[in-house]
Amino acid sequence: MPAARLVCPHDGRGDRILLDTLRACLQLVRPAQWVKNIFVFAAWGFSDKRYDFEAFLTSSRAFLAFSLLSGAVYAFNDLRDHREDRLHPTKRNRPVARGAVSPALAAILAVALTIAALAVSSRLPSGFMLTAVTYLVLNLFYSLGAKRLVLLDVIIVALGFVLRALGGAQALDVEVSAWLIICTFTLCLFLGFGKRRGELAMLDAPGEAAGHRATLASYTPDLLNQLLAVTGGIAVITFLLYTLDPHTARTFRPMIFTTPLVFYAVFRYAMVIERGEHPGPTDVLINDRPFLVTAIIWLLLTVAILYRGRQIESWLPKLRWPGAALVEPGASDIQPAGQRRPPASA
Repeated sequence: MPAARLVCPHDGRGDRILLDTLRACLQLVRPAQWVKNIFVFAAWGFSDKRYDFEAFLTSSRAFLAFSLLSGAVYAFNDLRDHREDRLHPTKRNRPVARGAVSPALAAILAVALTIAALAVSSRLPSGFMLTAVTYLVLNLFYSLGAKRLVLLDVIIVALGFVLRALGGAQALDVEVSAWLIICTFTLCLFLGFGKRRGELAMLDAPGEAAGHRATLASYTPDLLNQLLAVTGGIAVITFLLYTLDPHTARTFRPMIFTTPLVFYAVFRYAMVIERGEHPGPTDVLINDRPFLVTAIIWLLLTVAILYRGRQIESWLPKLRWPGAALVEPGASDIQPAGQRRPPASA
């Protein structure tokens, strides 16, 4: 008679629970939103270090640090608001609100991601660490109540993008154009106020505004239209000033010829938002074909200018630039005796 075998029944329930928890934790930190941190690569792409692979790896570490901080902030935000989220028609599906992740696990995850982000930041220049901590504090302030303060809610989000761009420059120790920073800030304000305008336009009844987002009850279509006009106009003007800046013109002279695309994209976004066709910039980019095509063309032209700017310039009309003496070929290579060459700039 064969020896009886001891069989331990196992239906895989424990493995499924573990897998579901891991998936919920991944959903909690919202990796799809980490694409916003691509702003840290702007300094690498627009500086003289764009040919340096080591600089690219440094920018990648900066991207990782901001992504980990973003995940920590998302986990903290869902932890803090999970009771309110349970009463919301869509937010109740968030991991903590629906019970897929316990509040204790969400807190542990937030702390762990913060520690990991600071560890990565410590391997970068000290200025980057300060910017990363500022980004973290600013976003915690947003989660703790600033998101319910009209105007300040959009301003803090816009500042987050500026800090990403500045952090990328600090990671590489390169200068960044003040015009480009102002353009980034005002463009993000324009997109943020546009998102609020789109959300209002898509709501069926005025009473739904506060239920959808706390600050929407204080925004009005007229106010948002004025804010869109101001921020959109400043964003376009500062982009023009960036293209005319002597340091930009030294390498990226053809960039000014992309301004019609910038104008069209800004006007198109404002029009689509006004109609209430899409609630925010992500939806507009994905679903509005004219806007998407414009963005792709501008991106391709910008990449071409970055790597073949001099060749492209030879095909274009010759323009007289402000501060022409500063941008003449070879002028940037001549330094007065005793002065150091300025660092690579973006």
